[in-house]
Amino acid sequence: MAKLNIAPTKSNLLAIKEQLSVATDGYDLLEQKREILVMDLMRLVDQVTLLERDIDKAISEAYPALRQMLMTVGGDRTERIAHAVKYDYRMKEKSVTVGGTTFSSIDVELPQQQLFYSFGGTFAGTDKVTVCFFKLLNLLTQMASIRTIVWRLANEVKKTQRRVNALDKMIIPQDKETKIYIESVLEERERENVFVLKSLKSRKVAENNEVAQ
Repeated sequence: MAKLNIAPTKSNLLAIKEQLSVATDGYDLLEQKREILVMDLMRLVDQVTLLERDIDKAISEAYPALRQMLMTVGGDRTERIAHAVKYDYRMKEKSVTVGGTTFSSIDVELPQQQLFYSFGGTFAGTDKVTVCFFKLLNLLTQMASIRTIVWRLANEVKKTQRRVNALDKMIIPQDKETKIYIESVLEERERENVFVLKSLKSRKVAENNEVAQ
C-alpha cells in the first residue's frame, strides 16, 4: 500500500495520527453496524421463508377451490360473481427502522372481508374461494412489504461492507504506512541533528584547546 504524498513534518504526523485514530474508530463502528444489519437481514429472510411456505399452502387451497367452482357453475357465472366483488385497498408509505437504519416500505390496509353477491346462482364453494383468495392476498401484501425492506437492507449491508473494506484494506494501511514513514524521517533528522551538534561541540572543544596551547 502506497503512503500518502505529504511532507514528513511534525504537524503532518499529528494530523495523520488523528486521521488514523478516526479511521480505526470508524472501522469498529461500521463493523458493528454491519454485524447488526446482517443479523436483522437473516431474521427477515427467515420471515420471508415462512411467508413463502404459507403462500404456497394458500395457493394449493385457493386454485383447486377456484377450479372446482369453474367446473360446478361454469366460467361465465364465475366471471359474473368475480365482477361483483369490489374491494378498496389503501396503500401508504411507511418508515421502518432496522439495525438503526430507517427504510421506506409500503403498508397495505386490506378491507374487511364481505360478500358482494346474492345467494342465488352461487354454490356452497363460492365462499370458500373468496376466503382462500382473500387469505392469499393478505399474505402477498405482507410479502411485498417485507421484501421491500429485505431488498433495501441488503443494499445497506453491501454499502456498509464496501466502507468497511475501504477502511480495512486501503485507508487504515495507507495511514499506518504514512505514519511510519514520517516517524522514520523525523527520527533520522533527529539523529542527524544530534550528530551535527556533537560534531560542532567536538570542534569547539578542539579549537579551545588549540587556543589554550
